[in-house]
Amino acid sequence: MERLSAENTWSPWNGAIRMTECDRSTLPRRQLGKHLRNGREAVGLTLAEVGALMQWSISTVQRLEVGATERIRMMDLEALCRIYEFSEEFTEVLKGLARQAAGKSWWHEYGDLIPEHFDVFVDLESSAQALTWYEPELVPGIVQTPAYANALIRAAFPDEAVTEHERRVKLRMGRQARITRNHAPVRIDIIVRESALRVLVGGCRVMAGQLRHLADLGTRPNVTVRVLPFSAGCPTGVAMGPFVILEPRRLARRQPPEPTVVYVESYTGDLYLEKPATVERYARAYQRLRRKTLDDERSRALLRRVAKEYGT
Repeated sequence: MERLSAENTWSPWNGAIRMTECDRSTLPRRQLGKHLRNGREAVGLTLAEVGALMQWSISTVQRLEVGATERIRMMDLEALCRIYEFSEEFTEVLKGLARQAAGKSWWHEYGDLIPEHFDVFVDLESSAQALTWYEPELVPGIVQTPAYANALIRAAFPDEAVTEHERRVKLRMGRQARITRNHAPVRIDIIVRESALRVLVGGCRVMAGQLRHLADLGTRPNVTVRVLPFSAGCPTGVAMGPFVILEPRRLARRQPPEPTVVYVESYTGDLYLEKPATVERYARAYQRLRRKTLDDERSRALLRRVAKEYGT
């Protein structure tokens, strides 16, 4: 990405995130509203019936479900969770979202307001119709093989039990069903730097299988996988970390449109950017990177060639 001006969030010199970018973020309360709407529909209640139970107007319930209410009292949220028969764990997740919604920005720090077991990114990913993904060092999670994912998870959580590692791998593999399903599969456009092909994860056999899997996925009509070769240099002029642009599905007319979101991950937390100018800047940066990638066919050829090298 080109060097950003003062009003933007990312500094090419130290990777710092400036909180001014996501001031007044509406994303947490939209996520909260989505889950409350799903909960209401799951138990078969109308807006009017929930309003009567809570002694609210229909418009109050509706505003909460579309993310138009900045604050909700915890006692009211807990009451809604009981009505919708949410588990205690999921109630804690929604309470965390409500606390985030009351703030001015959304920087989800691990172990902070939202329980670690609830993956906010995966929640957003599950409702996206298209993902634009840049990864400089690793294969993206949504297209990892079980062996590759397991190697990374074991390195990230060395003190966890094997059964917990297996659970995490299973959850990660479940995400891939959105790519291969017959009805409305998610569209995904991936750029990986050549360095991601060379970082040894789990051993040579694991890498060979992973790169062949990535090449095979690239033949699907809804998946594009391109490699940014070492010879491309640095197309944006600065080192960029991984990011994902999540384009939401079109909703029913009665629901307000969801914005496109950029997800930026760091070692200690996640940042969700929704300011249109910043989303557009990331989109332009992605196109600059893409213009320097190998085309689809040559990318697959490189993936298969490196996989063969690992297999020898």
